[in-house]
Amino acid sequence: MNVLQDSLAGQTVTGEFHRGWRIVVLGLAGVLTSTSAALLYGFGTLVIPLQDAFGWSRGELQTSITFLFAGVAIGSQLLGGLYARYGLRRVALVSLVLQVLCYASLTLLGGSIYWLYLAFFLMPLLAVGTIAITWTQLVSLWFERNRGVALAIILSGSGLAAMVMPPLLAWSIAHGGWRWAFLLLAAMPLLLTLPMAVAWLKFPAQRSTATESSTTEPVVEGTSFALAIRTRVFWGCNLALILSVSLIVGMVTTIVPYLQDKGVPSLTASQVFSSFGISIIVGRLLVGYLLDRFPPHLIAAASLCVPAVGCLLFMFTGPQAIGVLVLATVCIGFSAGAEFDIAAFLIARYFGLRDYARIFGLHLGLVTVISGLAPAMFGHLFTLFGNYNPVLFYCLGCAVVAPLVMLTLGSAPLYRKVSV
Repeated sequence: MNVLQDSLAGQTVTGEFHRGWRIVVLGLAGVLTSTSAALLYGFGTLVIPLQDAFGWSRGELQTSITFLFAGVAIGSQLLGGLYARYGLRRVALVSLVLQVLCYASLTLLGGSIYWLYLAFFLMPLLAVGTIAITWTQLVSLWFERNRGVALAIILSGSGLAAMVMPPLLAWSIAHGGWRWAFLLLAAMPLLLTLPMAVAWLKFPAQRSTATESSTTEPVVEGTSFALAIRTRVFWGCNLALILSVSLIVGMVTTIVPYLQDKGVPSLTASQVFSSFGISIIVGRLLVGYLLDRFPPHLIAAASLCVPAVGCLLFMFTGPQAIGVLVLATVCIGFSAGAEFDIAAFLIARYFGLRDYARIFGLHLGLVTVISGLAPAMFGHLFTLFGNYNPVLFYCLGCAVVAPLVMLTLGSAPLYRKVSV
């Protein structure tokens, strides 16, 4: 009997990818070309060309990312209502068109930097259907047994963006200036994501035995938004992941200067940090695989405690042990890759897909606000103490408390599954 069950389970997993591989490819492209990935990870390449073109300072230019985060935080709260009124497919397609137009409009920049701030704030609002909530909900509709792996694959788009966008934008700037960089950003969703979405953005006809797809959204089960936000599980999940994200964002902004303060040469410190991007992808894929096969709250807790090892290695390793410092960076990056997988997976598991966009949107908004505040808090700690030791102690504390909170949540859904 167990052999038969295992065989059927294997067929279901294989069948999910056989039916839904186009959705995975679309989701990967959607994450890769989103403002939260392509623009965010490519912006560093644009800083000096924009500084040379307009005379804006680097500090002024970096502030534009804060406006981008603010737009994402607000947009994530609007998405659930838009889905309920217009449907996921229509919102996504319109948003992709608006995303192309927004990227192209940035070629008209000039004069005051406040136009750049306004553009970065409005882009996630106008193209709200292109943020990760859309692609994770779509994948969750198509995948159940192998949902963790499918989510991990599409969310690896952010790590892929970190690897490919800087050299692509540098090439375009070298050949045509900063305007070509924004045209390249516009061309990617226009030529890649939008055609895929028109052809492939469909929904399974039935969740359990779908062999066909439809443009009509299925009726899905789950907890309502109003009930979800009143549960201990929702706020416990928020607390654990907010602590983890504040740790990660803070460490991302301090690893290189911290290593330089320890006596590591500037170039070597940057090379050590380059291992961060690869570890994001590895973390996402490995954790996604494990989430499908073991109790997810245990995998989540184990993943969130990995940065504790990294913090301890940073604290007690000298500047000559470059290999150990790389390992410490990998530990931080591994958790950075796992966090978004964990959030998307657990929200779907605990609360279902009925109000997924609103529930996950609130979580994403909270995380975005906190992650935006973390670098400022870490900067204040450095100014106050004159070193990064308090930052490391804070991060170590987060890496201990977050997993403990996660362990209290359990793994059972908070709604009754109904057979279809």
